[in-house]
Amino acid sequence: MSTIVEHPKAQALLEDATLSPAAVAACRARLTRFLQRYLPCFYRQEQRELATVVIEGHLSGLQRKTCEPIANQAGRPRKPVQHFVGSGRWDDEAVMTELRCHVGETLADPRAVLVIDPSAFPKKGSHSCGVQRQWCGRLGKKENCQVGVFLAYAAPGGCAPLDRRLYLPRPWTADPKRRRASHIPKGLRFREKWRLALEQLDRCGPSLPHAWVVADDEFGRVRTFRAALRRRGERYALDVPSNTQVRDLAEPAPPPPHPKGPAPRAPLRRADAWAARQPASAWQRLEVRAGAKGPLVVEAVEAPRVQTRDAQRHLGPVERLVVIRSAEADQTWYTLSNAGPEVPLAEVVWAHGERHKIEELFEQGNGEVGLDHYEVRSWQGWHHHMTLALAALWFLVLERRRLGGKKAGGNGGAGAGDLHAAAAEPAAAAEGDCRGNQPRAAA
Repeated sequence: MSTIVEHPKAQALLEDATLSPAAVAACRARLTRFLQRYLPCFYRQEQRELATVVIEGHLSGLQRKTCEPIANQAGRPRKPVQHFVGSGRWDDEAVMTELRCHVGETLADPRAVLVIDPSAFPKKGSHSCGVQRQWCGRLGKKENCQVGVFLAYAAPGGCAPLDRRLYLPRPWTADPKRRRASHIPKGLRFREKWRLALEQLDRCGPSLPHAWVVADDEFGRVRTFRAALRRRGERYALDVPSNTQVRDLAEPAPPPPHPKGPAPRAPLRRADAWAARQPASAWQRLEVRAGAKGPLVVEAVEAPRVQTRDAQRHLGPVERLVVIRSAEADQTWYTLSNAGPEVPLAEVVWAHGERHKIEELFEQGNGEVGLDHYEVRSWQGWHHHMTLALAALWFLVLERRRLGGKKAGGNGGAGAGDLHAAAAEPAAAAEGDCRGNQPRAAA
């Protein structure tokens, strides 16, 4: 009697998941070439060695990818690794600039979407830079956490990280003692998350071709943010809360109360109330993307010309309201866009759906390279850790792309656990200047 393991399909899966010595050696060679591009951004030989150790540690099979386990695995003293990540004098912006250049060379596409996403990292205590009780999307409630604003590039060829910035709540920027303890740079002032996102777009967007900017309702609800995108010539599809007050300019106005009175206008309604009034014939079924269980299909309806009203009762410019609902996810999204009438509804819905790629990217980052595995407390330490972890994540994106879109760590795909053997020996340090052309910090 044969077992399930002896089934031909099971045997094929086992064969596909097996890493041969040749495959491990090839992965090691690709990782070495990858690191040679980034190591010149570190100014000293010791820094280049430590950068190699840390990035390889993030790509290893360690269960907890913090400095001490990474140092132990590499046979190195713990303190130099901790100092390198937590307070080392190296320019993480130069590394990120080089990463963005690499992304552009690999994935650049005029159809790409820039995805803005805030991500929270639950933390205990009150000493980590920027930590406070605030909304934590991962937990679905207010909790003690740090929040970072991230930008990703979602292109037909793959999705890659572009930028990261720690959000500092106002109490942190206004407290001199906290600023000194966490080494917050002088002159750094409170910036709302949407302002941080604009800075990231200004830093990354001009060098990468793209067609859309998308974000959740934390950003879409801010009228000033939408206006700033329009001034920059960006086409957006931004979620807004369901209670957003909208006026459908195509809706007939009620008759005037008396002949000489002012001409009435169509009434303002909540976005969800407007959607509930739409007949079944107005909703379109659209295929967003392929899914594991078949195509993901949603229903969408739009009001091509609406105005929104804010809390101060001010009416905004004409925008496009798109309501998207998914029976599979049991969810409805209310989206504002400045896309013109020449842009089909299906394209707006598709762009909105590209937001899922950054969620998958973060799942891979947290699960495969330890994006959320850190014990640093300072401003510099947070950005150093995120930079090194995102570089490791970008390498995994490249591996997944090389394998034709298979999930890292899946059938035939190189996941972080699979790279453990490949990352066993230090890669050769490369000399030269960083392509990022960023000003160098004193080493």
